[in-house]
Amino acid sequence: MPEMPEVQGLTAFLAERAVGRTIVRTSVGAIAALKTYDPPNTALHGARITASTRRGKFIVLSCGDELHLVFHLAKAGWLRWYETLPTTLIKPGKSPIALRVGLDDESGFDLTEAGSKKSLAVYVVRDPQEVPGIARLGPDPLDDDFTRDAFAGLLTGRRTQIKGLLRDQAIVAGIGNAYSDEILHAARMSPYAIADKLDGDEVDRLYAAMRTTLTEAVAEASGRPPADLKDAKRRGMQVHARRGEACPVCGDVVRSVFFADRSLEYCATCQTGGKVLADRRLSRLLK
Repeated sequence: MPEMPEVQGLTAFLAERAVGRTIVRTSVGAIAALKTYDPPNTALHGARITASTRRGKFIVLSCGDELHLVFHLAKAGWLRWYETLPTTLIKPGKSPIALRVGLDDESGFDLTEAGSKKSLAVYVVRDPQEVPGIARLGPDPLDDDFTRDAFAGLLTGRRTQIKGLLRDQAIVAGIGNAYSDEILHAARMSPYAIADKLDGDEVDRLYAAMRTTLTEAVAEASGRPPADLKDAKRRGMQVHARRGEACPVCGDVVRSVFFADRSLEYCATCQTGGKVLADRRLSRLLK
């Protein structure tokens, strides 16, 4: 799933390549992906892109102040850029293309989604806050005003596992399954630690790990074209999606806990005092 660093990389790429260009056409390939009808997607035709910004994991292409193309790539979505956009007809339901956007210099992009479970979402709105997922977003963890004390305040009173809290977009925006694994590994913290039970030193470590991990990942994604971002993400992972490999910090084997539609990866030596987490949804540390 694209998370904040990759989404920021895509946002920066579109700011460089698409801002200033005019949208000449849009083609919807997956009707279910288009979540709005007023304004219609055809309202974008003839509109000049004035800004490319990120809100959590959402990308916002603004055409002035009152028209915005917003999209969320979900678990299996991606943006495919073309210097010369194909002219082939898109048949709804017959390809992975959810939306095609053509620009006035013949370039453009496709929003694609692999697999049978379709979650990619596209919105055409007058205000990005009309998108429910944006309206409920928590603070961005790389904002200047997201201080250590502000983070500690979000943890207070939350008797939930820290892994789930980091992934909750209403609490902290932009972090998903992969980077929550990486942050917790860097912080030397169990994914099952309870947020409200963290002491001051643990909050310090977690906050520092979050800021450093995300800052480095954003820097790695910066300047890369969309085609290179996924590989750059994989290369930067220390534990996520590295089950069975050696932890780069201590050399212990990286382990997984599997759930219905995802898994988490961790190092027992670095994060749980050597204890192995049981591989079931409601697991606790093995005695």
